[in-house]
Amino acid sequence: MTIIQLEYLLAVANCGSFSLAAEHCFVTQPSLSMQIKSLEEELGVVLLDRSKKPVIPTEAGEVVLEKARETLTAYNGIREAVSELKGETAGKLRLGVIPTIAPYLLHKFIPAFVRDYPKVELEISEMITADIVEALKRDRIDAALVASGTCGEGIIEQELFSDRFYAYVSPENPLYERSNIRIEDIDLKDLVILSPGNCMRDQIIELCQARRTMPAHYTFESGSLDTLMRIVDCTSCLTIIPEMAIEYIPADHRDRLKTIAKGATSRKIAVAVRRTYVKNSIIRALTETILANVRPVGA
Repeated sequence: MTIIQLEYLLAVANCGSFSLAAEHCFVTQPSLSMQIKSLEEELGVVLLDRSKKPVIPTEAGEVVLEKARETLTAYNGIREAVSELKGETAGKLRLGVIPTIAPYLLHKFIPAFVRDYPKVELEISEMITADIVEALKRDRIDAALVASGTCGEGIIEQELFSDRFYAYVSPENPLYERSNIRIEDIDLKDLVILSPGNCMRDQIIELCQARRTMPAHYTFESGSLDTLMRIVDCTSCLTIIPEMAIEYIPADHRDRLKTIAKGATSRKIAVAVRRTYVKNSIIRALTETILANVRPVGA
């Protein structure tokens, strides 16, 4: 049994496909398949049900995968500990980012991070919060940029900064003439929001103290704030956007931004990791780089 075999097994379980796992591991599919077959022969059990699409672990496979994750975490922890002793920040960082953060934040700190920590291999995936939580727990990613308070048990969140909410209002909406809007004055039928699965949708619904099945003219599966704003531009609707999106709104549309007159009208951006995560030096480097290069609009 080798580390490579365990990594390949985990890749197939995560990808649901031998071909995708081989691509992810930068090896040929026959080579990956041969290593997993050798592992199965050594253990005397079938670990993957190849008849299923996607490929899924067998009962024995689930047991081995659980131990494989623990083993690979400990293995990577050795490298991390040695790197720290040598004063290095090195290794792979698999980072998940929610869609309402990724377009507005990543480009601000990634160039500096890559420049300052050349020995860190950065792998980034845009994912909704539920998928991030699952990926963290199953060791598919190492860390994530999320809205604080959305990850639940077993996940540690380190808050970075606050991100205030604003209303983005169509000139044809009755609330357009106001500079400051009360939540209770918003007609929920005019409010376009993100599709289910986006944590910001849940935050907006909670902010409005409304039922989860809010009446609305439009909902979107894209999870795109830009799409919501474009819909507002050509209808009489309004939407809620985070402060970090403001600087990307054209100057001639800034008049559509309205402050919201209510207490907890913001979210906190956080770095989330598993409680058992060991790459502490890389996470410190990530948080320090973000804080050094990202200044909230209202700061």
